[in-house]
Amino acid sequence: MIERPCPELVDGKAPPALPIEEWKKWTWADYLSDLETVAKAYVSLGFAPFDSVSVWGFNSPEWIISAVAAPFAGGKMAGLYPTDSPETAAYKVVHSGASVIVLEDKGKLTKIVKGLNDRGDCKRLKAIVAWGFEPAADEKVEITGLGSVPVLSWEGLLEKGKSFDDAGELQKRQDATKPSNCAALIYTSGTTGDPKAVMISHDNIVYEAKVVTKILADSCGFGVSSEQERILSYLPLSHVAGLLLDIAAPMTNSSGTSYGTIFFARPYDLKAGSVKDRLQVAKPTVFLGVPLVWEKIADKIRAIGASTTGIKKDLATWAKDLALTKAKNSQLHGTYEQPWGFSVADSLILTKIKENLGLEKCKFAITGAAPIRVDTLEYFGSLGLQINEVYGMSECTGATTISTDQAHVWGSCGWEMPGMEVKAFKVDPSDVNKKDLVPRAEDTTVTDEAFMGELCYRGRHIMMGYLAQPDLGEAHVSDIKKKNAETIDAQGWLHSGDKGLITKDGMVKITGRYKEIIIGAGGENIAPVPIEDAVKKACDGINEVMMVGDHQKYNCALVTLKAIGANGETPGTDDLDAGAKRVNEAVTTISAAMDDEVWIKAVTDAITAANKNPKVCQNNAFTIQKFMILPTNFSEQDNHLTPTKKLKRKVVETQYAAAIKHMYDTNGVYIRYSA
Repeated sequence: MIERPCPELVDGKAPPALPIEEWKKWTWADYLSDLETVAKAYVSLGFAPFDSVSVWGFNSPEWIISAVAAPFAGGKMAGLYPTDSPETAAYKVVHSGASVIVLEDKGKLTKIVKGLNDRGDCKRLKAIVAWGFEPAADEKVEITGLGSVPVLSWEGLLEKGKSFDDAGELQKRQDATKPSNCAALIYTSGTTGDPKAVMISHDNIVYEAKVVTKILADSCGFGVSSEQERILSYLPLSHVAGLLLDIAAPMTNSSGTSYGTIFFARPYDLKAGSVKDRLQVAKPTVFLGVPLVWEKIADKIRAIGASTTGIKKDLATWAKDLALTKAKNSQLHGTYEQPWGFSVADSLILTKIKENLGLEKCKFAITGAAPIRVDTLEYFGSLGLQINEVYGMSECTGATTISTDQAHVWGSCGWEMPGMEVKAFKVDPSDVNKKDLVPRAEDTTVTDEAFMGELCYRGRHIMMGYLAQPDLGEAHVSDIKKKNAETIDAQGWLHSGDKGLITKDGMVKITGRYKEIIIGAGGENIAPVPIEDAVKKACDGINEVMMVGDHQKYNCALVTLKAIGANGETPGTDDLDAGAKRVNEAVTTISAAMDDEVWIKAVTDAITAANKNPKVCQNNAFTIQKFMILPTNFSEQDNHLTPTKKLKRKVVETQYAAAIKHMYDTNGVYIRYSA
């Protein structure tokens, strides 16, 4: 279901959601009919078995239909991120061997033509299809080295499919498709070099979707009765989480007792901060938010709470205290006791908060893709909402471990899912096949290096490998072969690159990422994320903290402040948001905060608190000695973040190399930024 036409922003603000009866709907029968029609159209355009379809645009029914029709025609889907540059998009089209591109708007058509012409090596493209605008009649674009390529409208594509007499060709291709064939290419949002294409098989997808939906059924009753299960689609469908949760899971779910419905957010919802409007209509029963989304939601609720006074505030505090006690009791090995008065607090106060968020019907709340702060989990626990962590990567079709309401520990990403193995190994840096099993830790609080190693996993969900494209030459093929051998060892273990431990209870905890580890002057291995999270917890106005200090005498930190419009995609404005403005109400901008004594002291105190926390700073080598407040936030737009909002540390270090050098060369704790 989707709002059509999508209401445009008015003075930068989202108009109210359309009434549900005005949303455009596809039934499952409509969906199947469109899939078959589009698949036939692909065949008529020259789409061959094992070809790819590149889909570029924001989440929509047409995105999913375009993608899933590719396997229907015997090929594979290859989604692009909405924020991809022309160069990156063109690389993915060429690398995937796409014979059809389906895109959303004229801007993307212009960008992909430019990107392909700049490359000059596109050999397989047969047609481009537009779903968000109407191309001119018989429109064509010129692609260097290929010639004229037709541009079809969405309706034109459907008409082509309806008029094509395939004489059973589509069925032949489907009959020839094997479970081990590649169904999808998931391009990694890597922090360096060209993105790699993870090959996901039909069997990978079906297995992963069935395991996840079974766990959800057992944990929260998802899909076990003849009722509607609802999902809000807003995170990129080109990411493995979108493939699993927005595309595969509703199919798996709807093949059983219940039926799944997908609601689509507006393209600007994340930027405009209006996701809540769509949540209030969709009322999802399962909701996935990356940590940034959960933290933004928490910031808004905190801002509302800060403005509440009198008995209303007292009641809210009382209810949240009871909910937090219950949430703490509900962790693994807790008492599982519900404090007296919680039911009343939940029905009178907490339910209203969840209704305001549109999450009152949420059976299972999920976070993944990046580490989430424990204090964020605690905050939602105080609202009566348990957020469960999942852990995995594109290379394992999404999730390998999962937490549930019944078995979770805050700060752990859960236990291995059925049919999957997860182990921690000490791996030889020169040979992934040489590894020693790490003993299991007593619990997740253990910091002893003896219990930590690289998290590796294997099972039916592990990728086929990275795609090597012969069109790009022997050197490329050789490089991909090397990457495959480095990623999946001879025993079938997928090497994640994540440092972590596994407890005797089987709970997995990530303690760092080997590529992010800071090597201190004394050879110490310093995981920055726990220290950074401790700083952010101590000062609500801080948005991000990035430690630097590899092979330096001490560590420094780059700090960004919460600002209006800073949503991960764009850096936002200079104006501080409500949470940050509470640090000093007299200061309303980042530029002013950079020279404000109150702000400087607040950040200094937060860093001091983290430095004194023995759980994250084991000795002086782990502490942050200097910091700098940056004038703007990290963002995808400036290439600081991946599409899944992971920090590109090396990119940031390179872009801010002069500022970092200035920190190390200047005396003091707070070093003022200068361009």
